[in-house]
Amino acid sequence: MSHDAIVVGGGPNGLAAAIELQRGGVSVLLIEANEVVGGAARTEEATLPGFLHDVGSAVYPLGAGSPFFRSLPLEAHGLAWVHPDLPFAHPLDGRRSALFARALEKTMEGLGPDGDAWRVLVAPFVERWDTFARHVLHDPLRIPDDPALMARFAPYALRGTTAVARRFRTREARALLAGNAAHSGMPIERPLTAAVGLTLMVAGHAVGWPFAQGGAGRLTGALAEHFRSLGGTLETGRRVSALAELPTARAVVLACTFRQVAEIAGDDLPDPWRRAATHWRYGPGAFKLDWALDAPIPWTDPEVARAGTVHLGGT
Repeated sequence: MSHDAIVVGGGPNGLAAAIELQRGGVSVLLIEANEVVGGAARTEEATLPGFLHDVGSAVYPLGAGSPFFRSLPLEAHGLAWVHPDLPFAHPLDGRRSALFARALEKTMEGLGPDGDAWRVLVAPFVERWDTFARHVLHDPLRIPDDPALMARFAPYALRGTTAVARRFRTREARALLAGNAAHSGMPIERPLTAAVGLTLMVAGHAVGWPFAQGGAGRLTGALAEHFRSLGGTLETGRRVSALAELPTARAVVLACTFRQVAEIAGDDLPDPWRRAATHWRYGPGAFKLDWALDAPIPWTDPEVARAGTVHLGGT
């Protein structure tokens, strides 16, 4: 037995699992099907030479704010966060744009009559970001360190976004909330979508919405380099289709999709779980378009050009 544990899948989750095991004294082999690690968090020249495009994810408020990532010396392995002037903006037809500033007070000023409502909604969680992030991102099933804080979050978290948006009077405030909640990948009137929107807004004020200098691949590349520095073994370009293909190990971690887990583990899974994974219905995906631009985007509102992320789609 050459390794105590094998992790299959070199995306951010697989890399995080491999690092946590390795730094806990477990000898780990990490296997990735592609030639480079990263999964959807990697960077390629997709259009013209010299134009770098992120294959999937690109901007990481919860990466910069992650208690786990912040416990790692990723900067020593080449990661540098870039914070745009504005974390994000939301243009509105026929009117000025809704602008989200990292400073809470600056965002409140731009929302006019909704400024106080915005502060009441997000300020308690921004002020206790470390506690809030530890519960939401690290171990949501544990008893919270601050039960009163999380009890305050629960009424918003369990509701649909359209219900929470009624606390605002302006199109700008509603648009900022809706744009964030859309990252849930679900229709925003459904329960729990407000939790996604509120968490991303709180993160924007607490840690910003940065991207990795040089592209998303720099983040996962730094994770891979740190894993190697701990003594871990990384093997790329190897696709695993069955557990029988793997060397003997005390544990195997499959950092893959449901259907991939069902394919790889097969009969080793309990029948109910395997059937559920095989027939898992995936939600709507995203259509991605990469452009090589020869000039800045001519936004009607020039302030939008200061934003690292732009949400389009009305309120």
